[in-house]
Amino acid sequence: MKTQFKPILLTLSLITLMTCNANSKSNQQDLAVVETVIETNSKSEKPEIKVALLLDTSNSMDGLIDQAKAQLWQVVNELSYAKCEDESPNLKIALYEYGNDNLNADEGYLRQVITFSDDLDEISKSLFSLTTNGGNEYCGKVITTALNQLDWGKDKDDLKLIFIAGNEPYTQGTVSYKDASKLAHQNDVTVNTIFCGDYNQGISTYWKDGADLTHGNYMAINHNKATVHVASPYDDKILELNEKLNRTYVAYGKKGRAKMELQAEQDSNARSYNKANAVSRTVSKSSRLYKNSSWDLVDAEKEDDFSYEKLKDEQLPEELKGKSQSEIKTYIEKKRKERETLQKEIAELNIKRRDFISNKTKDSENGLESALIKAIKTQAKQKNYKWEKS
Repeated sequence: MKTQFKPILLTLSLITLMTCNANSKSNQQDLAVVETVIETNSKSEKPEIKVALLLDTSNSMDGLIDQAKAQLWQVVNELSYAKCEDESPNLKIALYEYGNDNLNADEGYLRQVITFSDDLDEISKSLFSLTTNGGNEYCGKVITTALNQLDWGKDKDDLKLIFIAGNEPYTQGTVSYKDASKLAHQNDVTVNTIFCGDYNQGISTYWKDGADLTHGNYMAINHNKATVHVASPYDDKILELNEKLNRTYVAYGKKGRAKMELQAEQDSNARSYNKANAVSRTVSKSSRLYKNSSWDLVDAEKEDDFSYEKLKDEQLPEELKGKSQSEIKTYIEKKRKERETLQKEIAELNIKRRDFISNKTKDSENGLESALIKAIKTQAKQKNYKWEKS
């Protein structure tokens, strides 16, 4: 059980290429975008599922990136049902790209796109920023970098997982994958490998060995297979509720308006695949994992360190400027009740939707999504995690 206070970093623009030594002069020179970060101190008492996605963005990986964009919300939804004893664990996702000729050669053609974050909109934005080009894929290097750069923590209840996906030999580069595996084991991090191609080819190019060394899962997927999105009779109603759900957010602070625009942008990105994917995102937005206390007053009010007395008039949206604390509280309470009602209705519809889809897709799998969920559930059992869908 965690009792310490941890800073939660909510990244508002893409994190650019970083080295293992974050203070080095060369790192400062490589920064192409200035990072803006909001820090909030919230008490973290729950176990955490920490997932670092290491995605090959070389020329041949368009299908993989497409699957990642299309399947993010289904993975998030599945993880929202996780339980560790009586606790519902928090989820944090980090993202790296590697093997892209547009990246810095001296750093091993890799980039930290986003550090561990529980901001699902920022994670979605990061995925949609990825493009493919060229490629020198150094698996040992990107795994070692992720292990050194990310804050994995020391809590034994945390589930700490790396997923690396690609299609070139696992042995490429000057950093040995065996050394990377030893470092992962020392940090209680499990490395799962996803070979994009033939299962036996992945074995012969050491992707299975890379997983075995940390007791992870080795999987092979058809990364060029189109994601299967199944429509249901409940989709239109859920999307209608999504529009109402968005109107329960009360943006505050300097970044509030920009974050609301980001929310709408990621709604649009989800719809760019099809209606069913947008529905999956709506379900994620109605779950406990969708948290926006850094910019939304309804979520912020739940934090232990929140105080209405600290709010300044210039931080408030137009509809609350000049209002008394009592009036602001009443307004936020009304929005909170509206949101809870909508979340409950979405959850009830999703149960029916999930049952409908399961009857239609008993024998189908969705590549990356299936690989991620299978590995997470397998390794979660070792730490007494269970899945509850009632």
